[in-house]
Amino acid sequence: MKSKEIIRDWHLIDAKGKVLGRLSTLAADFLRGKGKVNFAPNADLGDYVVVVNAKGIKLTGNKLNEKKYYSHTGYLGNLKTKTLSELMKVSPEEVIKMSVSGMLPKNKLSALFMNRLKVYPEDVHPHQNIKFKTEN
Repeated sequence: MKSKEIIRDWHLIDAKGKVLGRLSTLAADFLRGKGKVNFAPNADLGDYVVVVNAKGIKLTGNKLNEKKYYSHTGYLGNLKTKTLSELMKVSPEEVIKMSVSGMLPKNKLSALFMNRLKVYPEDVHPHQNIKFKTEN
């Protein structure tokens, strides 16, 4: 299928009160195009996803204090560790992006999928004039 023939819809997901994992699964399915009739795992047929109210996501269990995110600077002994609560204070949109990224296949298409994911901490976003197909 040629890129001109692909019809890409826009989906708006309100994250307020939603569980992080379930929201990420929904967004990953829209990004891959799994709900479409002509879905193929090796083709880029997905849609655009806009997630608003990223500050309002729910987490089950004690993940806020126990879940850790690691990053390495490249220097010896410089493994940086942040808990989920620290990361939520700084940038809640990064938490959602990392969660959705973890649910996508690890291949060349994942970068294309992630470019179509837009996450905003509040309900204000620059895509107000777009007609969304689904609003959750």
